[in-house]
Amino acid sequence: MRYYDFYESPHGRMLLVATDVGLSGVYFDGQKYHPQVAAAWRHAPGHAPLRQATRELAEYFGGKRKRFEIALTPAGTPFQHAIWKEIAAVAFGDTITYGELAKRAGYAGHARAAGAATGRNPLTIIVPCHRIVGSDGSLTGYAGGLERKRALLALESGIPDLLSAA
Repeated sequence: MRYYDFYESPHGRMLLVATDVGLSGVYFDGQKYHPQVAAAWRHAPGHAPLRQATRELAEYFGGKRKRFEIALTPAGTPFQHAIWKEIAAVAFGDTITYGELAKRAGYAGHARAAGAATGRNPLTIIVPCHRIVGSDGSLTGYAGGLERKRALLALESGIPDLLSAA
């Protein structure tokens, strides 16, 4: 069974999707690979993983949370899971390149494939793919849009205007 609810973030509405035991998706409206709510899904704002996700996201956007604790149940290939695991290990406020991400996941030399897996990350913000940047440090490849990526990195820097000109 899939459960869903919506969260109004400072950067737009988000669809939260959960299984019986954990969070399986967090998507900004309009982002690439945003799923359609299926007829079989149940709107359940009181479902424990959805309540926890809402609370943790509010704490993150409020500057009170740097690490998410919710159980995660994303669907993906073994390669995608390896990449997402390494994305989740990137510390709050840090960034790494797609090449470094591939290397950390055990796939050195596969930066493009790591980028494709990053783009398919179903857990925006929770698995912080906004912390992955191009080889020259540029802000590239965010399914939620580069303006959101810039805003999330600015939030984590503690200096809201840091990236406004980037």
